Amino acid sequence: MLISLTTFLATLSWIFRSRGALQLENLALRHQIGVLQRSAAKRPKLTPVDRLLWICLSRLWHDWRSALAIVKPETVIAWHRAGFRLFWTWKVRHGQPGRPAISREVRDLIRKMCRQNPSWGAPRIHGELLKLGIDIAESSVSKYMVRCRKPPSQTWRTFLENHAQQLVSIDFFTVPTIRFQVLYVFLVLAHDRRRILHFNVTAHPTTEWTGQQLREAFPYDQLPRYLLRDRDAIFGMEFREQVRDMGICEVLSAPRSPWQRAYVERVIGSFDANVSIM
Repeated sequence: MLISLTTFLATLSWIFRSRGALQLENLALRHQIGVLQRSAAKRPKLTPVDRLLWICLSRLWHDWRSALAIVKPETVIAWHRAGFRLFWTWKVRHGQPGRPAISREVRDLIRKMCRQNPSWGAPRIHGELLKLGIDIAESSVSKYMVRCRKPPSQTWRTFLENHAQQLVSIDFFTVPTIRFQVLYVFLVLAHDRRRILHFNVTAHPTTEWTGQQLREAFPYDQLPRYLLRDRDAIFGMEFREQVRDMGICEVLSAPRSPWQRAYVERVIGSFDANVSIM
């Protein structure tokens, strides 16, 4: 009886499917038959055109996995990611030259300032270098700073456990589209129950836009005490002043230490595996 009911429901869903979905399914099945017919070996040989077709189908057709038989769906996703990397590699190599190299004198100066001023962070050293006429990015200053070997009085894990009820994390992650464009997703995550409080998408993130998203995340004066974020340059001076005016204390993670923001990184990782943008 259960098998008959399942078959009946499957037949109804097939009847009421849209004409466009049926046409895409016919295209996918005919293509796979053509690949098998032209492949003499047991393992079908796929050309770049075949891969491009399935990448397009995966972005245009929601139920593309049901008609795929010659390869696994994960393989099609890997094709798209590989094409995305090749596109941006080509764009970078044929575009503007990259960031200029930091001279040895500047690197030695950064380390000297770190040793003589242990309480200074990357923003303070970056500001002092700009006063000296040395044009350098804050991320480069963080890269060449001397790391302190002494652990802090309170470990990072202890801080997160003590303030989980009053702590939120913010971060950006990128989503590639089928046109090889990049969309930026801003995410606000509460640590107490790992709730997503707010998110929004833009193609051109700015400091003003990021500050507006933070205000929209807390519309009823339910402000957290601490705001955990990385050292991305998008969080500029205007954003920091806005956070300070809201009465929130910023807590910056160490450079190149995503494990210090494990909750939000875990959420971003799950989105990266499942979100599909047209």
